[in-house]
Parts: sequence; C-alpha cells; structure tokens
Amino acid sequence: MPADRALRQEEPTGQEPTGADDPRQETAAETTRRADRDTSRIRWLRDQAARLHKRLPLRRRLSGGLAHGVMSSVAAVVAYLPTQLLGLQEGFWAAITAVAVAQTEFGATRTTARDQFTGAAIGGLIGLGAYLTLGPSVPTYALGVVLAILVCWLVNVASACRLAGITATIILLVPHVGPVERMAGSRVVEVGWGVCVAIATVWLVTRVNRWLGVKL
Repeated sequence: MPADRALRQEEPTGQEPTGADDPRQETAAETTRRADRDTSRIRWLRDQAARLHKRLPLRRRLSGGLAHGVMSSVAAVVAYLPTQLLGLQEGFWAAITAVAVAQTEFGATRTTARDQFTGAAIGGLIGLGAYLTLGPSVPTYALGVVLAILVCWLVNVASACRLAGITATIILLVPHVGPVERMAGSRVVEVGWGVCVAIATVWLVTRVNRWLGVKL
C-alpha cells in the first residue's frame, strides 16, 4: 500500500499548474476592462463637450465663429499665396490644411497640427511604398488605406488616421504628372507649410488677444 501511494503521487495528473498562467490572464483581462472603461469615458466626455458647446449663447457663438472664420481665412490665404509664387500646381492643399488646423484655442491648434502632419507623413510614405512595390490598382489602394490607418493606431496617433487615409488616396488614385515620389513629397511639404502657417497665425492672434484683454 505505501508503494501504491508513492506511485500514485509520482503519476502525472494530466494537468499543468495554472498558478503562473492565472496572474497573466487576470492581468490581460484587467487591461482589457480598463481600456473599455477609458474608451467609454472618452466617448462620454466628447458627447458632453458637444452638448455644452451647443448651449452657448448666441452672442458667444457669433464672436467665436467670427474669430474662428477670420483666423482660418487669414491662415489659408497666407499659406496659399507663396505656393502660387513658387509655381506649385496644387498649393491649395496648404490652404486646406491651414483651415483644418486653425482653431480658436492654441492648444487645440497644436494638437490638430500634430495630427495633420503625422497623418500626411504616414499616408504619404505608405501610399508611396504601395505604389512603388505593387503598382497602381484598386487592391493596392485598399491595402494602402488599411496600412496607413493601422500604422497611425500602432504609433498611438489614431486621430491622424483620417488624413493618412486621405493622403494615401491622393497618391494612389489621383492622376498626376511626373514621378510619384515628387507628388508624395509635395503633399507632405504643402501640409507641413499649412500646419506651420496655422500655428503661427493662431499663436499671434492669441498673443494679441491677451495683450488687448479680449476673451473669445
């Protein structure tokens, strides 16, 4: 009997210890739950901000909208004129970027500027790489958009994925004259120039408003 008990103790039970796996599984589950909670909070805060913005009185909306419009218009014109002087055929992208970036708050402008330039750079590189390796086609375009947006998520700038997809679309679908490398480089340069002009415009307006004591 003692020998039988010893054999039974030495026989494998067919189950590996799960003590080491359970903490890892619990950690992964907790991380997933935390990410879900953070996502829900972000959506709730975004909805709350939108509701509060709609409750602003007409006078505040008028002044804010006018200031935003003037800054955007000035930034767009300043970004567009040099491209015409330099003979760039698609300098309107600089103006589009300036309008997209300019906000009434300098902090929001910097964040949008980062997203715009990052998205343009990622979309330009992915679109150019897809064009050169696979050639222009609808499947290549679809893959390029997926990869551009995926890279934005992987480098933790998901807010830039829209412009990344748009830039990849321009490179892979829009007919162009000359080398595709030149087109991709032009898009990134034009977006970068529009970003710089928008930041400078909003920074200057913010400084002037502080000096004059104007609150938007």
